Amino acid sequence: MEKFKLIIVEDVPLELKGTEGIIRNEIPEAEVIGTAENETAFWRLIKQQQPDLVLLDLGLGGSTTVGVEICRQTKELYPKVKILIFTGEILNEKLWVDVLDAGADGIILKSGELLTRRDVMAVMEGKQLVFNEPILQKIVDRFKHAVSSQLARQEALINYEIDEYDERFLRHLALGYTKEQITGLRGMPFGVKSLEKRQMELVRKLFPGGEGVNATRLVVRALELRILDIDNLEPDLD
Repeated sequence: MEKFKLIIVEDVPLELKGTEGIIRNEIPEAEVIGTAENETAFWRLIKQQQPDLVLLDLGLGGSTTVGVEICRQTKELYPKVKILIFTGEILNEKLWVDVLDAGADGIILKSGELLTRRDVMAVMEGKQLVFNEPILQKIVDRFKHAVSSQLARQEALINYEIDEYDERFLRHLALGYTKEQITGLRGMPFGVKSLEKRQMELVRKLFPGGEGVNATRLVVRALELRILDIDNLEPDLD
């Protein structure tokens, strides 16, 4: 890896010392041209000399939003500068999403494997979305869950013989639409009486031998069986 210039943004002296030790021992190609403990110090540094990489902590001065804004503004003003987040915010998943939306090239959590030469090299070579083991495991777990849920939904649609109109009908019932409103959806070729018959047929499919099931219980059952995806309950566009 070629030599590159680095700014470290970290407000905890002991953690800064540890980070500098990792870089000195594991990443000799990195030239630390400055360290900053807050936003003001960082902007003063980067105006003096533009780095190739910013190693950015998020929890500066007790605020997590400061780090996100530093990331966003740096990417806007210096798009060629790479930003690798090195943070102790190991449980704040929304913060991870915010900083990725702000343009971060990767996130390294201060747990598990910590900062490695491999991760830094990947960022400097242009790889996007570099993560270390703790966050990678969460991403993999979420991916597996999403795929399993999608497969379960597909199987439910087949097993219970749910067609496109059944799904649209159930989904809009779940969203609080009345049958009258559902009949007005684009491409919905049914009147209220036809929807009532369709509802009765759905009750028969989802509650074998059951009687007296109302629309609310029907929707709950559709959610239980994964016929409806609770994370994607969106109305059809008019």
